[in-house]
Amino acid sequence: MRIFLSQPDEARERQDGEKQEGGEILTVVAPPDAAGQRVDRFLAASFPAFSRARIQALIAAGCARCGGAVLGEAAISVRVGARYTLHPPPAAPARPAAQAIPFSVLFEDEDLIVLDKPAGLVVHPAPGNPDGTLVNALLAHCGADFAGIGGEKRPGIVHRLDKDTSGVMVAAKTEWMMARLTEIFATRALDRTYLALAWGLPAPAAGSIEGAIGRDPRDRKRMAVRATGGKAALTHYTLQRSWFGAVSLLTCRLATGRTHQIRVHLASRGHPLIGDPLYLRRLPAAAKTLPEPLRGRLLDFPRQALHAAELGFVHPRAGAKLTFTAPPPADFEALLTLLASTPNS
Repeated sequence: MRIFLSQPDEARERQDGEKQEGGEILTVVAPPDAAGQRVDRFLAASFPAFSRARIQALIAAGCARCGGAVLGEAAISVRVGARYTLHPPPAAPARPAAQAIPFSVLFEDEDLIVLDKPAGLVVHPAPGNPDGTLVNALLAHCGADFAGIGGEKRPGIVHRLDKDTSGVMVAAKTEWMMARLTEIFATRALDRTYLALAWGLPAPAAGSIEGAIGRDPRDRKRMAVRATGGKAALTHYTLQRSWFGAVSLLTCRLATGRTHQIRVHLASRGHPLIGDPLYLRRLPAAAKTLPEPLRGRLLDFPRQALHAAELGFVHPRAGAKLTFTAPPPADFEALLTLLASTPNS
């Protein structure tokens, strides 16, 4: 087995054409006795500094390659003689820093905080977004005692919204509340309602979409409805209004909470969200029926048109049912106004 360690300057132009902008590159050539092994097991054995779980996370993040191709699955078999590389991101600080980032507080007491997350704000630090996140903002708002609640990387976070999804979120401010909220989300003892602008006209006008969700085997950044290997997911939807038979405003209620659940489920039925950068891959046929400038505004919307409008749960300490709502942000409202004001709608 041959193992190589390349520093950044030495790795700028590699034999296989790869470039690395920062951090070390770890490379190993698979020997004959590795034939048939799972690639995650082989890489963990080749690089003992990385646990198998860490290897799997790097593969999922697109930080592992075979030759010049990004590895798609941790379970695939090793190819003898192939060159495997790991591109671990630079180490991030152990604790996120407090940063004064504005957000709207809907409710706050000594145990928890409910807020209206703006679109464009990442929830917690991760490779590519080391700071400028909701966690950084919460650290500044809640103070130093918040830092250790539920772990250093994601203090207080019991659920998340995608970066470009806006709306209501709750975070824990004490370890006791962290445990209670985690249980509430695990047992689904809460109400979550989203507003979604989608292409097309769902039929029936109200119904449920059920389909297990897992990583798309063709693109690790996407999720997909999977026949095998996914996690059970159920979304209830209701049509609120439609325009031109081409655009629908839906309320979606989550019975489960999988990654990208509403986006994946609606796209699987042929109704991707307006502006969705992952699940809207071609010009929707419905868009061709729309007049300008409406069509252009909808096609140019820069994010998925999804808003967490309502969150309800029983406060674990007070015992009272709490329901929090937030109106859609200005860009979402502007689309609704344009749809409503376009003639013949």
